[in-house]
Amino acid sequence: MGTILKGVSRVRWDELKHAYGSAADVPGVLSRIAWGDALASAAALSDLALWIGELAVFDATAAAAPFLWDLAVTETVTSRAGVIELLQTILEHGNPRQPKVQLEAHQAVLSRRPTADRLTHDSDPAVRVAAQDLLAAIDSHPGESCCRA
Repeated sequence: MGTILKGVSRVRWDELKHAYGSAADVPGVLSRIAWGDALASAAALSDLALWIGELAVFDATAAAAPFLWDLAVTETVTSRAGVIELLQTILEHGNPRQPKVQLEAHQAVLSRRPTADRLTHDSDPAVRVAAQDLLAAIDSHPGESCCRA
């Protein structure tokens, strides 16, 4: 799937879940975000947000987060600001019935704080604003205490 999503095929997506069931369809959606035109990328991002972040976080969320970070820093991706906003959404949502999954998803976002900081200096103003908001969310996150059952 190219260099942006390098390693996506190594993830056993069919064994992971998102809000609507099997996450086997996540690589295709990530691909549309990566290489789609603005309309296709935004539509794919909207779908992915519903699946892995807006309702709750899932094991597919933690698996997808590193690829979202890669998309956020790739200048050819048309929906980078939206990708960054999805990372913030992931950090702000949980899964109280699965605290381990919630912790893994949150850590997948928190672990790339230096990347968020770098994105606050991006040439795209929308990316800068989204990155500043994400950075504020990272800095105010309670850490592991957010994920206790």
